[in-house]
Amino acid sequence: MQTKYHKLVPFTFIRKRIYYFSKRVPADLIHHYRYPRIVQSLRTRSASVARARSLIEAARLDEYWSHLRLQNSDMLGKHLLLNAVDRVVSPNNIDADDISPSLGEALALYLSLKGVDKGKTFHAAATRACGYLIDVSGEKRLPEYTRADAIAFRNALMGRKLTGSTITRVFGSLRAVINFAISECGLEMQNPFSGIYLDRKAGVSERKSIPSETINIIQQECKQVDDEMRWLLLLLSDTGIRLAEGAGLAIEDFVLNADIPFVRVMPHPWRRLKTLSSAREVPLVNEALWAAWRIVENSTYGNGFAFPRYNKTDQTNANSASAALNKWMKPRLQEGCSVHSLRHAMRDRLRAIECPSDIVDQIGGWTTQGVGQGYGSGYPIEVLSRWMIKL
Repeated sequence: MQTKYHKLVPFTFIRKRIYYFSKRVPADLIHHYRYPRIVQSLRTRSASVARARSLIEAARLDEYWSHLRLQNSDMLGKHLLLNAVDRVVSPNNIDADDISPSLGEALALYLSLKGVDKGKTFHAAATRACGYLIDVSGEKRLPEYTRADAIAFRNALMGRKLTGSTITRVFGSLRAVINFAISECGLEMQNPFSGIYLDRKAGVSERKSIPSETINIIQQECKQVDDEMRWLLLLLSDTGIRLAEGAGLAIEDFVLNADIPFVRVMPHPWRRLKTLSSAREVPLVNEALWAAWRIVENSTYGNGFAFPRYNKTDQTNANSASAALNKWMKPRLQEGCSVHSLRHAMRDRLRAIECPSDIVDQIGGWTTQGVGQGYGSGYPIEVLSRWMIKL
């Protein structure tokens, strides 16, 4: 079995079911290294993920080795170049047939430039999408992919029983990688993965809202249990913030001694925000205010996190929070509801009191359509508070 996977996934071997990247250092560059071979765990047991990652690392190494060779070169006129490395590897200086990157090389280029300062989710989504395509059509140079490959790719994703929204996201990530490589390398080609019909609603269950009566019952139970996990749930229930936003809050994000208490939702090194409009200040009212005081009063000195249990590493573990909260809430909710349904419920509750839609969008951090919405700083906290108190 190991030999089979080794053939499918280049530059790898398997140890204890984990894929490892392995590539020999070229003889002319071996004096730069302590060992003649580079070996590194790819941290995955998936053949498709390992294949994509190994191709990325191989492309990065090849590019770096080209730079090393250039630095050691005695090429005539090298000292006259504005930027020796960039000029030599520039697509403009190579024949068009030679610069068409493979999918793995396109992915490496995309992540090295567009992936700077992006979270793990960004890298994982692009890598996963390319890995799926490699599973279906193999590793090719970009101009070799055809419309037939795109249709086969879509059908293969449907065969995996993925929902229409998930397939749409995968196609979006793949298109972004290929479009970026086409632009950067100056390729004269159209992206064969553009314009493919995708039924975004296929297999997608309707997101249900939680009735206000049920929310009230859950809130009372949360106050009785009175622990960190229930404080987070109360905070979500009366603010409408996203689960990841709440789990990644710092103690300093709570402003409780102001005339209008509020929580500041802002990006942190350990937790990014979904969109630019997600950065906002949300008034703390009702049970969310009670939970905020409990969080601050019980904060661990010097820790800084509102929810330490979900911030034990350098990234907020929102998945762990989701699993725990959904497990506790499941017997208390109607079928089809989850902790994310609290966010849907917040929008319905604001609609019920006839709150203007742009105020609703600002409270929930939803993107508001229209050019005019990009002007100004939004509604003051006093206006938001007046509406939320009515909930």
